[in-house]
Amino acid sequence: MRILVTNDDGIDAPGLEILTEAARSLDADVWIVAPATEQSGRSHAVTLTEPLRFARLDERRFAVNGTPADCVAMALSAIMDSPPDLVVSGVNQGFNIANDMLYSGTVGAAMQAATSGVRSIAFSQAYQRLGQEKEVDIWDAARTHCATTLKTLIALDIDKTTVLNVNFPPCPAAEVTSLASVRQGDRTLHEVYTDDRIDGRGHSYHWLKFRRDATNPATGTDLWAMAEKRIAVTPLRPDLTAHDALAPLAEALDART
Repeated sequence: MRILVTNDDGIDAPGLEILTEAARSLDADVWIVAPATEQSGRSHAVTLTEPLRFARLDERRFAVNGTPADCVAMALSAIMDSPPDLVVSGVNQGFNIANDMLYSGTVGAAMQAATSGVRSIAFSQAYQRLGQEKEVDIWDAARTHCATTLKTLIALDIDKTTVLNVNFPPCPAAEVTSLASVRQGDRTLHEVYTDDRIDGRGHSYHWLKFRRDATNPATGTDLWAMAEKRIAVTPLRPDLTAHDALAPLAEALDART
């Protein structure tokens, strides 16, 4: 099995190393093509107005000056001598659940693989924020469970157009309870706002930040799985159609004709 490993945290990210080791537990034919710098929040963006370049760092390890989706496209068309059987993306530092999936470069890379006809899985590690009562090694769950989770998921008969989005809970590996098939959750609060600042020359600049809350997450969602210390597995598709809205929309439009 030929496996392509990518991410959005960059070529030197610790999560990439964890996922690479998990991939190598399946097969030695592992290629790494990842962004040269961190590309968090890039979603499924592709670069159309600048040239893309890659640097060969090792026999099968490459850094690309582009987005996670660019990395997959470059790997498939310009770097690898034959296409992979599987693309794995991550392990992202931080969760990619609920509304956050809209921004995720980790998920975006996996989606690019799916639209190219290659089976793909995205992996992320949730972690506790500094200052919380109990702090743990944020990579413990992913480091311990990534390989076995990957082996379990590739054994399933899943269509290539379906991306499996995996999130490891923010707890020690020994406290992880199970794998859970869950749907995308919806936060009670999800707000993007600006943190406004002034630089040393008196000019304003801004950082985008998030306010998030998930009070009493619904059972069977990725938010619920994180709270229950389960490894959340959510099947996703590139199809963004709100299928339940098609009939009411058609009825409303027909009434106007």
